[in-house]
Amino acid sequence: MNTKQELFSLTVDIEKIRSDFPILSRKVHNKPLVYFDNAATTQKPQVVIDALINYYTNMNSNVHRGVHYLSQEATSAFEEVRVKIGKFINAKHTHEIIYTRGCTESINLVAGSWGRANLKEGDEILISALEHHSNIVPWQMVCGEMGAKLTVCPILENGALDMTALDELMTARTKLLAITHISNALGTINPVKEITQKAHAKGILVLIDGAQALSHMKVDVQDIGCDFYTFSAHKVYGPMGIGGLYGKEEILNAMPPYQGGGEMIKSVTFEKTTYNELPFKFEAGTPNVGDAIAFGVALDYISNLGLDWIAAREYELLQYATERLNSDPLIKIIGDAPEKASLISFIIDKIHPYDAGTIIDQFGIAVRTGSHCTQPLMDSLGIPGTIRASFAFYNTKEEIDRLMEAIAKVEELFL
Repeated sequence: MNTKQELFSLTVDIEKIRSDFPILSRKVHNKPLVYFDNAATTQKPQVVIDALINYYTNMNSNVHRGVHYLSQEATSAFEEVRVKIGKFINAKHTHEIIYTRGCTESINLVAGSWGRANLKEGDEILISALEHHSNIVPWQMVCGEMGAKLTVCPILENGALDMTALDELMTARTKLLAITHISNALGTINPVKEITQKAHAKGILVLIDGAQALSHMKVDVQDIGCDFYTFSAHKVYGPMGIGGLYGKEEILNAMPPYQGGGEMIKSVTFEKTTYNELPFKFEAGTPNVGDAIAFGVALDYISNLGLDWIAAREYELLQYATERLNSDPLIKIIGDAPEKASLISFIIDKIHPYDAGTIIDQFGIAVRTGSHCTQPLMDSLGIPGTIRASFAFYNTKEEIDRLMEAIAKVEELFL
């Protein structure tokens, strides 16, 4: 099997790949854009943009039940993407893929539907200290409503999950474990297959927040064994406002609908409604057809590049950036787990992240500053936030060098 280093050494024209992304050619503050905010959202290749334009130019129609040509054409394209997503994450059945607006809605769907149907007073939902607000707040809400309790697994000093504590916190009261695959704040990659096996051994269901994972690595939900897996297209070079939920067939079938309306019904009378089958039971209303089709094009794009190659290139960028940042004694990297994605959170001694980010922006460099929607994590670390540089395959070592030049200017101005 090829190592990451061997894969990265394969001859690839990075400039040609970069030319697929029109925004990368623009200037910000009269300087070439350096985009290091990929954990917030990835940029879109021209083929994805073209797919959106083509849908609204040539295909625009509501899907399902329409007998006219455009409706059937749009329905076919829309459902083909569902099949594509299922194959991309290796779902057992296509109907286990539910279209949503993204990870946040997917988690709310499970909390609202499964949670209300299954939780009772004294039950527990277990999450980790690494979680995004989207994988905290929905569970707080349903726990408060049902009289259940939210428990939190701590992390180790290096940002890795405390697996010993996790074992201890999984008890007979724990009904579901909701955990991130990759931390959006620290880059920590959790051993989700091992975690799922531990949970299932104790009869606990597992939901994985996959927001940061699909763009960086191969995801096989059957191999992981999880009960739910959430994802967002805009993190995977696709459009905003579309994503999905994978759920095991038998669990989804047992869950009540999350929302009522058109599409999620078989028949309606004023006295009674019969609900539709999977996946439509959870897809009330007019779906986001154009963005779903463009999401499929984005998956094709990264599949053609190769996820192994993407992982190798991003690993090389992560190693280089880590080395460069560690060479500055004023910089402290927050989170150094053994398994990390291509993301670095750091602070500069005596300089607030917001102040640093403002100056870095003047160099045309986009980084994210603040708590990254992980305020409880930042509170536990005793810091107001971090500067986060998150890398994609289209980034370069030269761009990392430019970041270091900008940081040197920050230090010159504030220290």
